Amino acid sequence: MSRYAEMFDRLNGEGAFGAFLMLGDPDLETSARLLDAAVEGGADMIEVGIPFSDPIAAVPVIQAAAKRALDAGVRVEHCFDLIAGFRGRHPNGPVGMRTYANLVVARAGFMRDAAEAGADSLLIADVPALEAERFTQEMRQAGIEPVLIAAANTPEPTLKRVAGLSRAYTYCVSRAGITGTHAGGQFDVGLVERVRQAGAPPPVFGFGISAPEHVRAALDAGAAGVICGSAIVDLASRGGNIADLVRTLKDSTRNESLPQ
Repeated sequence: MSRYAEMFDRLNGEGAFGAFLMLGDPDLETSARLLDAAVEGGADMIEVGIPFSDPIAAVPVIQAAAKRALDAGVRVEHCFDLIAGFRGRHPNGPVGMRTYANLVVARAGFMRDAAEAGADSLLIADVPALEAERFTQEMRQAGIEPVLIAAANTPEPTLKRVAGLSRAYTYCVSRAGITGTHAGGQFDVGLVERVRQAGAPPPVFGFGISAPEHVRAALDAGAAGVICGSAIVDLASRGGNIADLVRTLKDSTRNESLPQ
């Protein structure tokens, strides 16, 4: 059983909370501490960005985090080292990566190296489902679970393709545009139902998750979990306590957080 499957099984219907951080931001040592802080706050899964110079669908907060990491000299091999160190300290929780096709294609053995470092999944943000199979085959051969994106306007044939290629979870976007805290998402019950009917992995909402009410709205729509990125990265950039933010958002996934 994969770490994601074990996590969903352990949660037994409670919403999963994923914390996203950019690896190497602002430097390797601080990045390692921030990953540990997310676990301290109760994150069920950790999602990490591999810094890239030309990100898409990323709010300026995430773009700035990638630039800080790149300016500090952080490269793919350093990111794998961070993941390996994290895995040594935290052997059980899932670790998912997000990056772009350029970095994957440019590095021979990317999937193998990621798996050996202890990563569990990979989302390549700029590869559409119609072009994803060559990447997902490599992932599965290496023991990495592919994650693909679904949106409210994803056509049925594409959604079926997403379902067939995905493994760990299905990344459901809550709105058109980019990530960030600038606007709350619309957590579409219909999208969740379509994802499940297509036989895709558990639907997890991202984009616009920054407050307890967003978490509850996503779970009330039927999602299996949520991922918060921009709010965590922004707070970390200002020297804030991300463990406290993660704890507050994670508390909102629990059934006892529902109003009586």
